[in-house]
Amino acid sequence: MSDIILKAENISKQYRLGLVGTGTISHDLNRWWHKIRGKEDPYLKIGDVNDRSTKGTSDYVWALQDINFEVKQGEVLGIIGKNGAGKSTLLKILSKVTSPTTGEIKTRGRIASLLEVGTGFHGEMTGRENIYLNGAILGMTKKEIASKIDAIIDFSGCERYIDTPVKRYSSGMTVRLAFAVAAFLEPEILVIDEVLAVGDAEFQKKAIGKMQDISKGEGRTVLFVSHNMAAVQDLCSRIIILESGKLIFEGNVNIGISKYLNQNNVSKGFVDFKKVNNIKSASFSHFEITNQKGEITSKFKSGEPITFKTMVSVKHLIRNPVFSLRISDLNNVNIITWRSNDFKKEPLPKMQKNNFEVTITTKTLYLLNGIYNISIGLADGKEVLDSEIKFEKFEIFPSKPNDEFHSITKEKSTNSLIYSAAIWNVYEK
Repeated sequence: MSDIILKAENISKQYRLGLVGTGTISHDLNRWWHKIRGKEDPYLKIGDVNDRSTKGTSDYVWALQDINFEVKQGEVLGIIGKNGAGKSTLLKILSKVTSPTTGEIKTRGRIASLLEVGTGFHGEMTGRENIYLNGAILGMTKKEIASKIDAIIDFSGCERYIDTPVKRYSSGMTVRLAFAVAAFLEPEILVIDEVLAVGDAEFQKKAIGKMQDISKGEGRTVLFVSHNMAAVQDLCSRIIILESGKLIFEGNVNIGISKYLNQNNVSKGFVDFKKVNNIKSASFSHFEITNQKGEITSKFKSGEPITFKTMVSVKHLIRNPVFSLRISDLNNVNIITWRSNDFKKEPLPKMQKNNFEVTITTKTLYLLNGIYNISIGLADGKEVLDSEIKFEKFEIFPSKPNDEFHSITKEKSTNSLIYSAAIWNVYEK
């Protein structure tokens, strides 16, 4: 199709662990002998899956295996996955830094890559000289680079140091300049790895805004790798998920992020805390989540009452006890916090000297479908006695708050956190 600007066909990448090449003369000769006879490389038939957490039985590992996808012009494709899933290897192949073991990449136009801090920069050259060097690598003339250099320097925020060798730059300054060069020299495809995490919050906001302008305003293509799901959700029009070198999902951003974040998030609905040598006045001993029937569970419908029950073991008198419970999503966005001292009539009595239990039951809390984290804290006035951060999870399923509504899902409520049922009135004038 004419609007396809990049196509990956059966991309695989195999490495031999701990060594460069095959590591032995016998393997090299064996490969050479198969090659001149027109036969397949014998070592492509062996190799473990790329799972960094386990010890394999083979010296060969597949960093990527049978990856196929297409990217349209003007599209922002997010690439997500755990550390070691193969994201950076894929970007290096797309950027032609390394070659695939099997398969091929078809592209139309220039590719600019920002794969790690200082990619393509020469430490002894100044920032200004590196701008011209990167432009020349991208195939631009000196006149074309000169017409954009002021905008590049201004965007990077490194004007004071632009004539200083980049070896004296901090990692954040280097990323600022590298991103500005890659974005303003107008490649047809911009490839960006997790490097933006090095920059400060202000620069990350500028960079994401620039990438949106590049794709929507200028019709150029962006491939974006990040562990920041909020940035992926704001920026990308489609995502792919890699797991152990294999492509396991391709499609809608919200559905894909939910699938990625929900992996391995199994909860029993209760936790027993085992405190060792706790010298504070009190500590948490048990926590559980129950439904309306009093059953311990971690799965609920949106709007269904949820009871959070926390048992506290008291060792010494707590004069001014303060209990808090927070719900946050898997993007680390805090949804709601209940704190006992926020109420005029505090629900937690003063001068607690015995073990006690705190229960909080929700009223019409319409969370959208997904996995949510729970955090709890206990204090005596301002002195923190105990805390458990994101120690337990629960899941909300798509549901109908009542017969007046359709099922409420994230897909129908893009960029929202909570669904709120409200009274509507429409008046004709």
